[in-house]
Amino acid sequence: MAEKYLLSSAYFPPIHYLSVIYGADKVFIEKEENYLKQTYRNRCLILSANGPSALSIPVLSGSFRKTLVKDIRIDYSKRWQQIHLRAIISSYKSAAYFEYYFEDIEKVLLGKPKYLLDLNMLALETVLRFTRILTPVYFTSVFELVTTNNYDFRYIISPKKEIPGSSSAKEYYQVFGYKFGFVPDLSILDLIFNVGPDSINYLSDNL
Repeated sequence: MAEKYLLSSAYFPPIHYLSVIYGADKVFIEKEENYLKQTYRNRCLILSANGPSALSIPVLSGSFRKTLVKDIRIDYSKRWQQIHLRAIISSYKSAAYFEYYFEDIEKVLLGKPKYLLDLNMLALETVLRFTRILTPVYFTSVFELVTTNNYDFRYIISPKKEIPGSSSAKEYYQVFGYKFGFVPDLSILDLIFNVGPDSINYLSDNL
């Protein structure tokens, strides 16, 4: 087992992200990197009636290349919270475990932390509780140099890259699967709402 697994901060992360955490002794979330746009750091992917749909958190504009992810602030002048809640309700209201988990998801979305990192950590803590994953999660204290080992997932788990093996991922029931077929590695929300308490078993099968 690796001494240190590295992950980026992520907004209701994809399923593979949670599988990494489940299979690790401990995980470190990178908070000292420069913020990257169009990544899971401020977006998640759900399955809607129109197919895979990205939900993005707007952040206050600035020189992103020079702004550490820990300093990125959320833009609450946009009505993104209501948009995300409506999209989640529309996509998952008929899912088997929607009523069981939605209230806690709503609390995450209606909170108003100043920083994106804080919201992402609240979202992560919530889904870790749902999935009963007990792996300790810490923050990095300095930027970790990018490596090619098997334990650095910061820039591998990305909406711009296909996760190795995702095309052969084990299938589970999805609300709109009858329209689009099985869509792998969506936000952990998709797994939780559809599979519920068995989510941890799915994550262990997909290590």
